[in-house]
Amino acid sequence: MTVDHSLILPILLPFVVGIALLSIDGDRHLAWQRRLSLLATAAAIPLAILLLVTTVDSGYRTYVLGHWPAPFGIVLVLDRLSALMVLLAAVVALPALWSAIGADTDRQGRYFHPLFQFQLMGLNGAFLTGDLFNLFVFFEILLIASYSLLLHGGGRERIRAGLHYVILNLTGSALFLIAIGVLYGLTGTLNLAELAVRVAHASAADAGLIRAGALLLLVVFGLKAALLPLHAWLPAAYANTGAPIAALFALLTKVGVYSIIRVFTLAFGSTAGPAADIAAPWLLPLGLATLLVGAIGLLASWNLRRLIAYSVIVSTGMLLTAIGLSTAAGLSAALVYLIHTTLITAGMFLLADLIAEQRGHADSQPAPPVAQPALLGGLFFVGVVAMAGLPPLSGFLGKVLLLQAAQDSPALPWVWGIVLSSGLLIIVALSRMGSQLFWRTLDSAALPVHATVRRLFPAVALLAAGPLLVILGQPLIGYASATAQQLRQPAAYIEASLANRHLAPAPAHAAPAPGTTP
Repeated sequence: MTVDHSLILPILLPFVVGIALLSIDGDRHLAWQRRLSLLATAAAIPLAILLLVTTVDSGYRTYVLGHWPAPFGIVLVLDRLSALMVLLAAVVALPALWSAIGADTDRQGRYFHPLFQFQLMGLNGAFLTGDLFNLFVFFEILLIASYSLLLHGGGRERIRAGLHYVILNLTGSALFLIAIGVLYGLTGTLNLAELAVRVAHASAADAGLIRAGALLLLVVFGLKAALLPLHAWLPAAYANTGAPIAALFALLTKVGVYSIIRVFTLAFGSTAGPAADIAAPWLLPLGLATLLVGAIGLLASWNLRRLIAYSVIVSTGMLLTAIGLSTAAGLSAALVYLIHTTLITAGMFLLADLIAEQRGHADSQPAPPVAQPALLGGLFFVGVVAMAGLPPLSGFLGKVLLLQAAQDSPALPWVWGIVLSSGLLIIVALSRMGSQLFWRTLDSAALPVHATVRRLFPAVALLAAGPLLVILGQPLIGYASATAQQLRQPAAYIEASLANRHLAPAPAHAAPAPGTTP
C-alpha cells in the first residue's frame, strides 16, 4: 500500500530547512540564508493549498508515524480546521519574512532564519497533531522559538517583556504537564480521539479528576490565547519586538484558540459524559470580558504598536465569545473572524513599522510629517476600517456573523451590548491614533525616508485581505460553515483517527502497560 507523506511535510519542511540554516554562517552567508528561508516559506503555501483541497474532497486524512497505534504512536490528523490553520500560517509567514529581509531585521541576530523556520514547525505541528502530549511538545518548540525571536536585536524593553513572557508560559507548561498526567493516569491515553472515547465512558469516581484536568487545559490554552485574566504578557511582548516578528506572532494567540476549539469540541464536547461541554460556561463570559478589557486597553494605548497589540486581545475576546455560544453558527463566525483578524493584524504591525520610520520613531508625539502621507494614510485607513469592523471590509463581515449567531442565545443582550460598545471604543481609539500620526506634525520637512515597493509589498499583501475576504465572502462562509458542522460531529474524527479500532473503556485508575494495546 502506498503511503502519502504529504501530511507531514508542513512539519518536516521547516524542520529540515531550519537545521540546514544552522549550518550556514549567518554573518558571512546571510544572502544564502535568506534565499533558502524564502524558498521554503514560499513552498509552504502551495503545499497548504493542496492539503486544504484534499480535505474538501475527502474530509479527513491521517498519518501514523511508524505505524504505531494509539496511544503510543504519533498521529497527525488533517481536517478542514487544521488545513485552514496551516494555510493561514503559510500566508502570514511569507510577508513577515519578506518584511524582515527588506528591513534588515534578520541582520540583528545570527539565528533569525533558523528560529523563524522552527517557529513555523511548531505552529504547523500544533495544528496537525492528534494527541495532547505532542501538542505539549509543539507548544514548547513555539515557546523556545518565540522567546528567542522576541529578544532578537536585544534591548532593555525586549528583555523585560521576554522575561515576563517566558515565566508565564513556563508556568503554563507546568500546568499542561499536570493536566496531561492526570488525564493519562485516568484514561491510559493522550490521543485525542481515543481520549474522547475513554472520557465518555469514565466512571463516576474519576469524573471529578477528569473535569479538573479539562479545566487545567482550559487555563493553559487561555494563557496562550491571552484570555482574561491571563493576557498581561501580550501588550509589552508584541509592542517591543520587531515588526515582522510581531506579524508572525499574530498567529501565536490563534494556537490557543485553535486548541480550545479542537480539544473542547472533541475530547470534552457534548458526548464527553461527566465532562460534557465543560468549557461552555466559562468561554462566553470570559470572552466578553476579554473583549471589553482589550477595547479599553486599546483606547489607553499611547503608540500604534501597543494599540495593535491590544487589538490582538480584542480579537481573542471576539473569537471566544463566538465559540462560547456553543452553536455551529458561532463556530462558523469565529472561523471567518479568525482569518480576518490574523491577516489584518499582521499587516498593521508591518505598516506601523513603515509609519514609525518616516516619523523618526516618535510614537504618538508630534513629529515631522510622513514622507508618503497619501500612500501610508490610505493603507492605515483600510486597516483601521477592517479592525474596527466597519463596512464594507472583512471585520464587518465577521462581526455581523457573530451578532447573527447570538440571536437565539440567552446572552443576546450581553453579546450585542459589549460587542457594539467595544466597537465604539475601538473606533474612537483608532481615529485618535490616526489624527496623532498624520495630523499632529511639526512644522518641518519630512524625513528623507521613503518606503520602497519591496518594503510596502508585505503590508499591502496582508491588508488586501480586508476587501478580498468580502469579495470571496460566499465561498469563505461556506467553508467556515462546513468546518463548523464537521467540528460538531466528532464521531467522524474519532473513526478516521482510530481506523475503526474497537475501544473498550480503560479500567479505573489504570494506565496501559508499555507494549500493550488498550
